[in-house]
Amino acid sequence: MLRINLLIVYFFIFSALIANAQLAHDTPESVGLNSKFIQPKIDSIITAGIKQEAFPGAQLLVAKKGKIIFHKAYGYHTYDSIQKVALDDIYDLASVTKITGPLPALMKLYEEGKLDLDKPFSTYWKSWKHRKDKKDITLRELLAHQSGLQSYIVFLNEVTKNGKVKKRFIRYKKSKRFSKLVYTNIYANNRFKNVMFRKIKKSEVNSKKVYLYSGMASLIYPQLIEDITRTPYQTYLEKNFYEPLGCKTLAYLPSERDFKNRIVPTEIDTIFRKELTTAYVHDENAALLGGVSGNAGLFGSALDLAIIMQMYLQKGEYNGKQYLKPSTVNEFTRIQYPENNNRRGLGFDKPLIGNDTLSIDKAYPAPEVSPKSFGHSGFTGTFVWADPKTELVFVFLSNRVYPSRTHRNIYDLNIRPALQEVFYLAE
Repeated sequence: MLRINLLIVYFFIFSALIANAQLAHDTPESVGLNSKFIQPKIDSIITAGIKQEAFPGAQLLVAKKGKIIFHKAYGYHTYDSIQKVALDDIYDLASVTKITGPLPALMKLYEEGKLDLDKPFSTYWKSWKHRKDKKDITLRELLAHQSGLQSYIVFLNEVTKNGKVKKRFIRYKKSKRFSKLVYTNIYANNRFKNVMFRKIKKSEVNSKKVYLYSGMASLIYPQLIEDITRTPYQTYLEKNFYEPLGCKTLAYLPSERDFKNRIVPTEIDTIFRKELTTAYVHDENAALLGGVSGNAGLFGSALDLAIIMQMYLQKGEYNGKQYLKPSTVNEFTRIQYPENNNRRGLGFDKPLIGNDTLSIDKAYPAPEVSPKSFGHSGFTGTFVWADPKTELVFVFLSNRVYPSRTHRNIYDLNIRPALQEVFYLAE
């Protein structure tokens, strides 16, 4: 009897170690899925997307129960069919930055007692203290997009006039005052971030406190993190998360890194940069901050995204190291304001309320995902999602903004939910 009990204990210890180990490749069959069902359906959806110019190329990585069961690249970097998409290509993550950049840092500071979700944000961001419409907004409201802040401010309008850049903000030669690299030989004034912060401070707030997705606070978070930790924002992320997790490509400013991986281009910029944007952030607001922002700016590979999403899925643990407390992950990934018909968690996106009752053309993401699932999408065509109930991590990368952001077939064809659904129907 004792021997049987010991065997049971050893089995559960071994199972836990396997579950918490590094992601490893295996077959869909190893986790109870049918590869003969999955492969043709995924191939069909993505190749149809390429033919209908939803994107010139893409890749999909799916992990289940800690095993990478699908990772395949399709198409090319651009429609000239010269450079094939490779599995280790690096992508501009756009708004996926929000949950892979500032959010893990904010989660860590929260659990250390250095941030309170329900105290006024002005407790930490002093410039809001004397703004009647902002002094009582909480960090919880900001992270759940329940604060009333407007959605977006086009700061490019501040630095250009009649199609020309204003010299007090932009120069074409690096100097002590102009060292924020916007693009090749384009530099922003180091103090332009203060212009951003002032304009955000003076921006209108909706007093009704209804759900409205806003990227404004994300522009502030890196500076807030630096102020609290007294550590450069990028250094804090690298030392506390990216390096120990083994995320080798997850980084800002890839043009300054010695990456051997190819970087997938985004849009042919006809307004500001006047050429195909590659290795520099697509989002103009992040660009004017020198490429380092909380709303966009991170680049990374599918594998690195899978690692950080697997860490979230495993309640803050990965490969034997606890990065965040389970209680922290639970708090940030739960829906915050369902009574306001707001589906959001803290930083994380969530399924539509009642998502499982919707058809796939109306659902977000796939109707089969559990209410406990979470993730985020990015404007450039990126999407990551984790489902604790099914232990599924889904990473889709594309450059749907090539050659122009007007290309919207990735949405019109409902490509990402359709792909995600395949792995729920493949049992």
